[in-house]
Amino acid sequence: MSMTSLYLRTIEPHIAEAQQDTPVILLAGPRQAGKTTLVKKIAEQQNLRYLTLDDELTLLSAHRDPVGMIRSLDRAVIDEIQREPQLLLAIKKSVDEDRRPGRFLLTGSANLMALPTVADSLAGRMETLSLLPLSQSEIESSSANWVDSAFSNRILQPSLLSVGDDLVSRVLRGGYPESLSRKSDKRRVTWARQYIDSIIQRDVRDIANIDKLDQLPRFLSALAQMAGQMCNYTQLGGQVGLDSKTASRYISIFEQMYILRRVDVWARNRLNRVIKTPKLQFIDSGLLATLLDLNLDQIQQDRTRFGNVLETFVYSELLKHTTTADGNYRIMYYRDADKVEVDFVIENGSGKLVCIEVKAAATVKDSDLRGLKKLANLAGNQFLMGVLLYDGKETMPLGNGIWAAPISTLWGAA
Repeated sequence: MSMTSLYLRTIEPHIAEAQQDTPVILLAGPRQAGKTTLVKKIAEQQNLRYLTLDDELTLLSAHRDPVGMIRSLDRAVIDEIQREPQLLLAIKKSVDEDRRPGRFLLTGSANLMALPTVADSLAGRMETLSLLPLSQSEIESSSANWVDSAFSNRILQPSLLSVGDDLVSRVLRGGYPESLSRKSDKRRVTWARQYIDSIIQRDVRDIANIDKLDQLPRFLSALAQMAGQMCNYTQLGGQVGLDSKTASRYISIFEQMYILRRVDVWARNRLNRVIKTPKLQFIDSGLLATLLDLNLDQIQQDRTRFGNVLETFVYSELLKHTTTADGNYRIMYYRDADKVEVDFVIENGSGKLVCIEVKAAATVKDSDLRGLKKLANLAGNQFLMGVLLYDGKETMPLGNGIWAAPISTLWGAA
């Protein structure tokens, strides 16, 4: 039994719902996040044909005769579709002739929607859902959604408190099932290093034409140092001898591989958002810690090194909650000319905001609330709630819709 099948994935009912009315569903997310385990389970339950393009013969058939391959299928799961994007045109043709819902369930471990042909060819016929590495809620078998709750003005109750070294260990582990199944930190780091190597050596070739693959590992390490900071392409590229245009392109590739994301700045006027500098956030705190060579001993000796990795961890949890939420949300950050910052600003469809500051300490000072207070004033009635997530145990109101709450509420119960 594989490690991933031990966990119930929150996205599962969303897939079932989409299959009721949409011909093609794409389950997108990084390699080894558990997509194959999940779609194989669905294929078995629904008696669907299962094909994977990781199999060389299947890949050859997809490449040589995509239309013939798709014509022979009634309803099917096709795994790792990014290895032969031509197949999507054959699927479009098949679906245009037979629009029954739930015909194709695809997985992709590169963001296919970034390829223009794909976005155009399957518009209106395909729904994309995300499967990221395991959230802490999935690990702890909690189905409550922190983001939906916050927008209903409720902070979840921590059902399993994790503070101090226990929280650090959780952050260093991250959410990849394979990493969680390894017994020691040393074995986890070995897995994470191999994972990063294999993505660069193998998967980047599927989506990009890059002649200097040897620059990518060094560039990724440079990006890890910038996690949670504003991203200056010229400065970043300069560290590894790349011009700013190439640096930006390489970041796009890592985004397509679900290693990191650029997070936009929130501005009251949506037009102002475009010009501001995005912030870089990694999607898995375990991979980031590996790239930074950061372990529990080092954090115990120098707690300041924990802040950025903790911020990544919180970002990752919030992002996972948005992929399975009932509402539609966007995660941004706030920073103004006076360098006043708020780590995360989550906006819903009607422009309401839940703002989050992350603190790696067990105590809360008034100065920690500076950004949240300023943003509350600026956003006016758009501001629903401000939450200072800290390494403590109590949820306390701090006036004006601002709360202090344990980081552990992220995997709490309703």
